[in-house]
Amino acid sequence: MKKTSLSFLFLFFAVTTLLAQIKSPDEFLGYPLGSRFTPHSQIVAYYRYLAGLNKNIRLIDYGKTYENRELMVAVVSSGENMNNLEQIRKTNIGLSKAERQEQNLATQPAILWLSYNVHGNEASSSETSMRTLYTFAGAPSQDVTSWLKNTVVIIDPCLNPDGRERYVNFFNSVSRNVPDANPAAREHIEPWPRGRVNHYYFDLNRDWAWQSQVETQQRLALYHLWMPEVHVDFHEQGYNDPYYFAPAAEPVHQDITAFQKDFQVIVGKNNAKYFDQNGWQYFTKERFDLLYPSYGDTYPLYNGAIGMTYEQGGINAGLAIKTASGDTLTLKDRIDHHYATSLATLETVSKNAGKLVSEFKRYFEQSITVSPGIYKSYVVKADNIARLKKLAELLSKNHIAYAFGGDKTLNGFSYESRKTENFKINRNDLVINLKQPASVLANVLFEPDTKVTDSNTYDITAWALPYAYGLSAYALKESVNGVYAALEEKAEVAPSLVANPYAWIFEWNSVEDARVLIALQKANVKVRIAEQEFTISGKVYKTGALLVYRAENEKVNTNLAVRIADISKSFNKTFTAIASGFVEKGRDFGSYVYPLLTAPKVAVVAGADVSSQGVGEIWHFFERELNYPLSVIAEQDLGKLDLATINVLILPDGDYMRKHLETLDSWISAGGKVILMEEAIASVEGIRPFTIKKKEYPVVADKENTSRAYSSKDKDDFEESIPGAIYKVNLDQSHPLSLGLGDLYYTLKVDGRIFEPLEKGWNVGLIKPEAFVSGVVGKKMRKKLDNGLLFGVQPVEKGNIIYFSDDVLFRSFWEGGKQLFVNALFLVN
Repeated sequence: MKKTSLSFLFLFFAVTTLLAQIKSPDEFLGYPLGSRFTPHSQIVAYYRYLAGLNKNIRLIDYGKTYENRELMVAVVSSGENMNNLEQIRKTNIGLSKAERQEQNLATQPAILWLSYNVHGNEASSSETSMRTLYTFAGAPSQDVTSWLKNTVVIIDPCLNPDGRERYVNFFNSVSRNVPDANPAAREHIEPWPRGRVNHYYFDLNRDWAWQSQVETQQRLALYHLWMPEVHVDFHEQGYNDPYYFAPAAEPVHQDITAFQKDFQVIVGKNNAKYFDQNGWQYFTKERFDLLYPSYGDTYPLYNGAIGMTYEQGGINAGLAIKTASGDTLTLKDRIDHHYATSLATLETVSKNAGKLVSEFKRYFEQSITVSPGIYKSYVVKADNIARLKKLAELLSKNHIAYAFGGDKTLNGFSYESRKTENFKINRNDLVINLKQPASVLANVLFEPDTKVTDSNTYDITAWALPYAYGLSAYALKESVNGVYAALEEKAEVAPSLVANPYAWIFEWNSVEDARVLIALQKANVKVRIAEQEFTISGKVYKTGALLVYRAENEKVNTNLAVRIADISKSFNKTFTAIASGFVEKGRDFGSYVYPLLTAPKVAVVAGADVSSQGVGEIWHFFERELNYPLSVIAEQDLGKLDLATINVLILPDGDYMRKHLETLDSWISAGGKVILMEEAIASVEGIRPFTIKKKEYPVVADKENTSRAYSSKDKDDFEESIPGAIYKVNLDQSHPLSLGLGDLYYTLKVDGRIFEPLEKGWNVGLIKPEAFVSGVVGKKMRKKLDNGLLFGVQPVEKGNIIYFSDDVLFRSFWEGGKQLFVNALFLVN
């Protein structure tokens, strides 16, 4: 016994000495925290250092960024909890699935997830994360030790390492030995595209539900393995703003529970206590609402957690900046504030752990018994199998259960007609029954109309997935279950055994078909498009069918039939072999209505005058979805375009200099195609050869404004606002730009851009009266958006100009718009 006691004492003193020797961030980094920005690699190194010395810290590497930087979290708790960590996680996941629990939940810790630095140039929070983890690992206070007994803390030091490094590298390259606090100094003026966004210029804080980016995909996979009770997203805002923490502003989505709202108040009051003690300024219940489902606060809320955003003033503040009030805000100040809310939130969670766990359990038990809204089921019709598959993939990523098919007549609210009507459910229709753990998230993503209590929203107000995916759907007030676990995919028919085919035909309906066309053109196969419908061998082929003629291809492709068979197998795409060019209805294959398609050689303009989001959406789409080459050029090089190397030019959203655009006239006339997106259209008005004209409205005096109260000044602008609403667009189905979409397209409008119909050209997409579908639109704005052009094609001699008034690639989740975009790229000759 004596030896055992001595051994124990020796071990105790050894561990105590080791903990005392754990280096603080200052000691490890070699400089005081807050005196400079820490590279991501050093942050990762410090996390690994702490985890190597403290068994109560466990690191989880959950992936890599596009630029191959590490993504990781640290899990930290008491020794007892860490020894039982996997069981704690499994029990918590069981609660999120409403499973019956064998464990005593009285001892189940709450899980608190702290996410730092989702916007790369909001850089103070990654610095804060090191100080926070050291507080848990070095020599934790009695309070911290107590709080960790019933809380498991997950710390993600940086959600966006690529953006952060872009910002840090910029700042370090221009900063002086002594920080320049003058806001006009270049160290406070970040160059394009800025560090806020990731590699592809996506805002990762708008991507939680859509999961278009690799960082989000990997993080959400880990998130769903833990499902925390509380999630905090740390941000920075303008450096003149005081600190913001919950409770949030209106609008708050109606599916957010009373407990979720009440607990935000509890957290906010405890945060306020520490800010009050230090005399730090803060605000709550303003600006940051809880509506759009793809934020770092709302997505956790719709998954049963308490989701909150914390905002420290500091974007572009560098190491020090003079604020409008005359004070100097330092990086150290910003770290202090984030550190205070980090620990204050841990304290609140710890003291309410039992309540958080029991309410978390109750949330999911209720989800499988009571639908959150007026609808109990959603049915999405199999109008387009490719887009339906993409929708199913998104639902799976978000752990939303679904099934397929049935064989009965139902009654539901039609997304298209906006009326309740009867419809028949078919084998491949996708069915979502809301009696499931992910009930709330599913309802939020599918509800035809989102109730908005305040028009002063921070983001878009409409996103219903059937509209985004361009699929017919119904919302049902009855509980309906699908019958089948998977789609019934018809076996692709092998090419007809025609000994000597005249041509092969394949149909164009989706973005996946664009990949087939790309493969053919890459193999030097000439492809033609049917500009009119035709019937051959008893089958009707719609406008847009693509054809490969044997005779004009055999000279280059001696094994043409083998090549087509290989591509057919690779993409699981049916090619129908035809023995003759003589058709039963329509025009024979020698007609001019079957023109050759030109393989696009594409460039996109990037630079200071261009929206980084607009460029990023295009860049990401080409590289990650089409796997197609894209050149990125500067605006000042527009005069150097050569049709031999670039025959398609994309001008993303931006405010371009007219002198550069004037150089495009001869290039377009000679056969170039230019695609103008959003505000880029305004830049070309009045310049040859562009003939598009913005729709003008007479100025009418507003009689109501003459007697408005000063207290209503914050609401004046909302009559002209449109914070993301869905509008119905009537399409010219006969034009190649609209192929695969039918006669309607649902666009997300975030502005009032609308144009006069083209006098010479094709008015492919028109808004007509009563086109508004869903979302918030000010009454003056709604009057303007009543009739006009959104999508058009203007032929110019041998070339074409394509106008997209709205963002058809919005955040990479507006799948219907991707169809318009590939049509513009590949089919508009």
